[in-house]
Amino acid sequence: MQGTSVGREVEQIGSGTEPGVGEFIALMKPRVMSLVVFTALTGMIAAPGSIHPVLGVIALLAIAIGAGASGALNMWYDADIDGRMARTAARPIPRGLLTRDEALSFGVVLSVFSVLTLGVLVNWVAGGLLAMTIAYYLFIYTMWLKRRTPQNIVIGGAAGSFPPMIGWAAVTGSVGIESVIMFLIIFMWTPPHFWALALYRCRDYERVGVPMLPVVAGPKETRRQIWLYSLALVVLATTPWLIGFAGIAYGITSIVTGAIFLYLAWRVRKITEGREADHAARQLFGFSILYLFLLFAVMLVEHAAARWVF
Repeated sequence: MQGTSVGREVEQIGSGTEPGVGEFIALMKPRVMSLVVFTALTGMIAAPGSIHPVLGVIALLAIAIGAGASGALNMWYDADIDGRMARTAARPIPRGLLTRDEALSFGVVLSVFSVLTLGVLVNWVAGGLLAMTIAYYLFIYTMWLKRRTPQNIVIGGAAGSFPPMIGWAAVTGSVGIESVIMFLIIFMWTPPHFWALALYRCRDYERVGVPMLPVVAGPKETRRQIWLYSLALVVLATTPWLIGFAGIAYGITSIVTGAIFLYLAWRVRKITEGREADHAARQLFGFSILYLFLLFAVMLVEHAAARWVF
């Protein structure tokens, strides 16, 4: 069954049930937070120079809390449609476990706390980037782009691409070209990743009026765009190795996993009917997460080894 956000929220208020810690954690989108922290850590380890371990931990915690704040604010604003989508109906607000006001207050407090903590205790370049990330995700993506244009994921994807730059800035107090390349890899990864999801969740988005590419341009054009973005992504992903920022292990990983990514994207483009089409899209979506993880994991290990082993 699909939830109704407003009705069940009223039931929650009337029931007197107190929300638990688990509901607030769910508001922060823990799985998204884990990817944010991981890519931010990669940016920190790959950056030249060093940061005191305590400050490094504080920086990562602040970045994680900032990511959680973005998730909470996103759920606050999207509560009216989350309850009507199968993918999001189990979130705390549609289920009546939290109210929208509680989510808003929680998100605002976390936003202010995370930015001030990072700015005051680490540096204001990193703090400013974190503030910009939260604002971009809420105002540019969630409030403006998501319900207005099929390019929502393309432009809005920048919000999820900043963590390596924030991690880099936490160490150096600046933004280097290497951190920009890490940003661009995540930025180019976002459209094929989310459009693969949108292909087999198309009815969800259509039901609530979110103009995802499959809804507006159709599955055929979406498959073509996935293929084109995948090509650009796989080429871009080799750049750290080509410019000497990453080593041979990263180079091999980027080529091998890139070939698999392109194979899966090609299957999505060619298989257009029935359950096989949905299966191909699900495979690409699932592998895309592993792909990004492996790229950043190998980069992290290489830089950590160079820093502490050799």
